[in-house]
Amino acid sequence: MDQANEQQQLNIEISEEVAEGTYVNLAIITHSPAEFIVDFVNVMPGTPKSKVKSRIILTPQHAKRLMKALVENVQRYEAAHGKIQELEEIAFPMNLGGVVGQA
Repeated sequence: MDQANEQQQLNIEISEEVAEGTYVNLAIITHSPAEFIVDFVNVMPGTPKSKVKSRIILTPQHAKRLMKALVENVQRYEAAHGKIQELEEIAFPMNLGGVVGQA
């Protein structure tokens, strides 16, 4: 069998600490021509200050692939469990020096 035709398998490992996960309820997205930066934050009610729990840096191509994967998975979830109700829009004055979007 030709090696080019063989499907390669990728083994991915996850540590116990990472497998526990981190709860977040806000994503702040900034971008430049070369990268997308996604900061994940846990904002607690009545608390004036919150810390970034995790930062992910992606190329524009990987950001687009992530977006498509999220859309596909939300569609599958809603097909199985019903429409996800959106929360009311919360206004955060968050301009960290770049073009800002939030999710």
